[in-house]
Amino acid sequence: MESLEIARLLREAFPQEVLDIQEFRGQAAVLLRHGRILDVLVYAREHFDMMHLRSLCGVDNSRRKQEGLGAFEVVYNLYSVNQRIALRLRVQLDDPDAGIDSAVPLWPVANWLEREVFDLMGIHFKGHPDLRRILLPDDWQGHPLRKAYPVRIPSRGVPEWSGLTELREHARAADALSWQGGEKHE
Repeated sequence: MESLEIARLLREAFPQEVLDIQEFRGQAAVLLRHGRILDVLVYAREHFDMMHLRSLCGVDNSRRKQEGLGAFEVVYNLYSVNQRIALRLRVQLDDPDAGIDSAVPLWPVANWLEREVFDLMGIHFKGHPDLRRILLPDDWQGHPLRKAYPVRIPSRGVPEWSGLTELREHARAADALSWQGGEKHE
């Protein structure tokens, strides 16, 4: 069985949830509504032996105005070790504060992955056992991987490194350097 076939079977089982199926280099990606994601994950695990959650991440689509895409998405990369098949589920969210069901009951590894997505993207996971920051300090304001996050952050009284100007000048000149010996070629 191939991942595209699994994607089609998911669409048959959840016709109201599957928005689209895409394929890239032989791997299927299923775009889903977020309403019944836990049911879809359980189904994939039980019917297609997707026992391994390879990764889980958040994506900010707020600047990509494509039809059917939510402002944010949570991407689940699943894998069946026995069948050697990978499957990507892309769950669409318009409001990250509204949240999405936690996958921790199915895959304990989702615990820290969901905390990372919450910390950096601000996507809430309903039913998560300990949803709090994991990488940034507790007093950090905002979520730095959101496209709307301000790039320049006021320094906390820490002076700029004195060698920064010199480093920038070296970096500007570096594009003229050879990767082999570091000598300039003009």
